[in-house]
Amino acid sequence: MKVFLIGFMGCGKTTLGRKLSSRLGYEFIDLDEHFEKTSGLSITEYFERYGEEKFRASEKEILQHSSFPSNTVVSTGGGAPCFSDNMEWMNNNGLTIYISMSPEALASRLERGKLKRPLIKDFNQEELVLFIRDKLLSREPFYKQASASIDGLADNKENLVVELINRLDGRKSF
Repeated sequence: MKVFLIGFMGCGKTTLGRKLSSRLGYEFIDLDEHFEKTSGLSITEYFERYGEEKFRASEKEILQHSSFPSNTVVSTGGGAPCFSDNMEWMNNNGLTIYISMSPEALASRLERGKLKRPLIKDFNQEELVLFIRDKLLSREPFYKQASASIDGLADNKENLVVELINRLDGRKSF
């Protein structure tokens, strides 16, 4: 079964995805890394050359047309579930897990790596919180369509993995 981890940038999709896939014996795919390998450009370079609209269209193409193995955990980009029919497609092709966090917690995590993220690279801390709050308002209706939701602020990622496996165990068979 494919498991798609969704949520805002910085919520821990990649970290949790690596741990979850290891525990389950699944392959792990970071959609952003997969995008960069496929396009030959970093996401920042792609954004600068082609803009967000072209990026989202290419991201959709990669998500929906890559032949990921059946037993895979996929960490998606933060905006991927909100573009076109991606959320519906993920729900129809696997299990979706929303990792939720507050705008303040996300901003705190994102502050260190802003330069690698084209949507937020020029924001100060206050602007970053406002940007995240605004984006979450538009994205959460998509994120909340996920099969399950977990709190990304758990102190221990291992506890999150165990919680996730316990929650999912009754929904679908691994």
